[in-house]
Amino acid sequence: MANSHFNNDLLARLDEPTFAAIEPHLRIMQLETGHVLAEAAAHIENVYFPHGGIISCVVELIGGGAIESGMIGKDGQFGAGAALDHKVSLNFVIMQIAAHASVIDSDKLRHAAQEVPKLRDMMMRYEQFFLAQVQQTAACNAAHSVSNRACKWLLRMQRLVGDDLNLTQEFLAQMMGVQRGGVNAIAQDLQKLEMITYSRGHIHILDLPRIRQRACECDAAINAHYAEIFESKPTRPSAV
Repeated sequence: MANSHFNNDLLARLDEPTFAAIEPHLRIMQLETGHVLAEAAAHIENVYFPHGGIISCVVELIGGGAIESGMIGKDGQFGAGAALDHKVSLNFVIMQIAAHASVIDSDKLRHAAQEVPKLRDMMMRYEQFFLAQVQQTAACNAAHSVSNRACKWLLRMQRLVGDDLNLTQEFLAQMMGVQRGGVNAIAQDLQKLEMITYSRGHIHILDLPRIRQRACECDAAINAHYAEIFESKPTRPSAV
């Protein structure tokens, strides 16, 4: 089934009794590009398990700028950690690439997690991975070149979405921690090297191996964190 809850890797990892605890409360929604999932410092009302696309967690700066601190795709979720502990969102969170998602009311998830320890354990393990991703991103922004960081993010997005990426210049700037004026220069450089094509907010990846060679080590480090935290593969294959 195209819109199965098991298109999300975390939900696919849950065993039958654990999934049964939340299945009646899950609903599938289409999240369009630009849909705001949470404002900074707002209470978490829903928890989202994307089937695809990209959720972007953004740190907004007083001067008006913004930097992406973390990216969430079908391998994760947004909102569970905060919902389980009655906390608020630390970031502005927005859908950058549209997709369906399985959605559950935060109170329903919290109550189920109190009854089913395996569910809480899965959600908190993902929060551990996401923290590792944020820390890796902070180090990457401080230590690596813009070109290296761009290739790192392209690898991450390609893994989540595929070779065709519809991205605004604003998102690209946030993703790489640069001014919007620098985005075109980076994209043009990669295009001249025939690694991507870029036109009007659309990126098509042409040469993934060369992008991987040019990327910093941070994408591999993030993947290693995920593999260490989630040692086994999902118990169910993604639905198609």
